[in-house]
Amino acid sequence: MSLAEADLKDSLRSLTESKVWWLLTRVSNFFAEQDIKSYIVGGLVRDVLLGRDTADIDIAVASDALEVAPKVADTLGGKYILLDRLNRIGRVVLVDKGASSTGVQWELDFSTFKDNIEQDLARRDFTIDAMAIDLSQFGKGFSDVQLIDPFNGWDDLRRGVLRAVAETAFEADAARLLRAVRLATQLGFSIDKKTEALVRRYSYLIASVAGERVREELLQLLATPRAERLLFYLDELGLLTAVFPELAETKGVEQPKEHYWDVFDHSLKTVIAVDFLLRQGAWEYASEEALAAVPWSAVLVQHFDQEVSSGSTRRSLLKLAALLHDIAKPQSKAIDAGGRVRFLGHDKEGATIAANMLGRLRFSAKEIQLVETEIRHHLRPPQMSQDELPSRRAIYRYFRDTGAAGIDILFLSLADHLATRGTQLNMSHWQEHAQVVEYVLSQRFQEESIIRPPKLVNGHDLINLFAMSPGPEIGEILEAVREVQASGEVTTRQEALSFVERLRNKYA
Repeated sequence: MSLAEADLKDSLRSLTESKVWWLLTRVSNFFAEQDIKSYIVGGLVRDVLLGRDTADIDIAVASDALEVAPKVADTLGGKYILLDRLNRIGRVVLVDKGASSTGVQWELDFSTFKDNIEQDLARRDFTIDAMAIDLSQFGKGFSDVQLIDPFNGWDDLRRGVLRAVAETAFEADAARLLRAVRLATQLGFSIDKKTEALVRRYSYLIASVAGERVREELLQLLATPRAERLLFYLDELGLLTAVFPELAETKGVEQPKEHYWDVFDHSLKTVIAVDFLLRQGAWEYASEEALAAVPWSAVLVQHFDQEVSSGSTRRSLLKLAALLHDIAKPQSKAIDAGGRVRFLGHDKEGATIAANMLGRLRFSAKEIQLVETEIRHHLRPPQMSQDELPSRRAIYRYFRDTGAAGIDILFLSLADHLATRGTQLNMSHWQEHAQVVEYVLSQRFQEESIIRPPKLVNGHDLINLFAMSPGPEIGEILEAVREVQASGEVTTRQEALSFVERLRNKYA
């Protein structure tokens, strides 16, 4: 037995020790009783051979998957979900309550194959996903188990290479274009040169893929830590501007002298800077001293790990906002009387453009609102103070206007700063910026009264005590009361009422 064969046997044997073993045995018994030929295919086989855990299991069956999957769900006590009626793909979701206090969720995707498993594997995307294991062998012991590997996926796994099964792989499903980069990045693999050439040739096809699928791949790419070259690689392959055509207009757009890069490169560098600031990657243009100046804590880790919608977190969406934060600079570019390049209003216009772009890719309303707010206000943090720490009133107004995006925008502004100066970072200016961010965060976490002052007066008070009529003026006065509360000028109900009286007399 060769060394490669021994490695393969050891890897397959490790499946018996994995958490999924008990589940696959039960599924195997079900199909044996039904006399249905079935195979584990795709990602599970790949991940088992790589020694990686996975909760996603693909099973190909020689029967109608939409008839079989509901029966599997009933047998195993799971939930059936129809995924694709046309291509006959159904999902079974299971929770192993015994695995932990919360349970482990498994997703079994059942697909239909015709003729034989080799022909089914020939229609798959990459060789490392075109391997299979006959489920019926699970009851025979692993000494009898054989890996079905018609395209030498095991060899590619050992070499760390991602290779397309066929030249038609991307024409058959253009979502595979992004998946190629995503898989290679997640696994630390390189893309085979011929496959890379195919990605370049067919990159334009990504525009024809359903927005939901592009969103899913994009979010997984953005969730990848330490991917300093990822976006530049996507651009080299022609995929980045195929997904976001608006980005192409930013290429070569020059900026004022304080900017080290043009708009396009600055945007990509800002994403890398976000990773650096969130302790997920490197930034070659600044020392550890620069990072040490930026606040970080377990609370912030938890904040950025928060799920926003299915598949997205604050962390991944902040990187998306970083990529698009200057998207409106080409159309807002102007030269002032002094010959200086200006991009007036690019923050507000960019927020609208970005919202339309994400809508096209079927991001949720919650995701779009978060990214839109981050872009609209990304210039706010440095404007909160001039040569001194922000006032309580300024902090109140900032979080009033930015809401749930306030913390995220602080880090976007820092990333923007790094990606503006590049190798020319002024450490003194950087530390001042970081100090403002740290102060605003400390006020946000320590003094809730600044962000959400307790209600001392309400609309009924204004109507009953000051004979005001319902209308916009009531809202304006209540907001003025909240501001002086946040600043510490008003702390009691009586002080609030006196403030309202003075305000009304002033404009009477």
